[in-house]
Amino acid sequence: MIQRVQTIWLLLASACAFLSLKLSFFSGNKVVNNVKQFESLTAQTNVLLLILSVAVGIAALVIIFLYKDRKMQMKIGLVTAVIAIANIVFFFSETNKFTEGKLDITAPVVFVIPVFILLAVRGIYKDEKLVKSVDRLR
Repeated sequence: MIQRVQTIWLLLASACAFLSLKLSFFSGNKVVNNVKQFESLTAQTNVLLLILSVAVGIAALVIIFLYKDRKMQMKIGLVTAVIAIANIVFFFSETNKFTEGKLDITAPVVFVIPVFILLAVRGIYKDEKLVKSVDRLR
């Protein structure tokens, strides 16, 4: 059942997670050795951000292929959404290291990842509910 709508949401979430590796979340000046430097914050600038972003991207892809076990899909999807939200929190904690700056135009890429995952979980839940209702009729 790869052709379900939640597959689209999970592919979008995975693509956004991998895009966050290259696209800038925050840009500004940072003081390094008493010298102001202009830097951009991406998921590759911090090891924790890198690990979380790659984990969310891979988990979203793995969820697609667990279509035979919808309960497991929902569990992994909810855990992945929590990790994606934690990733956003870590992005904001990294912005505190900048002396001045602003969110970039590509910052919403990080914010839509948990939204896409939660939309996929909602679709998986609807599928599970439909299967249960059909089983009752048998």
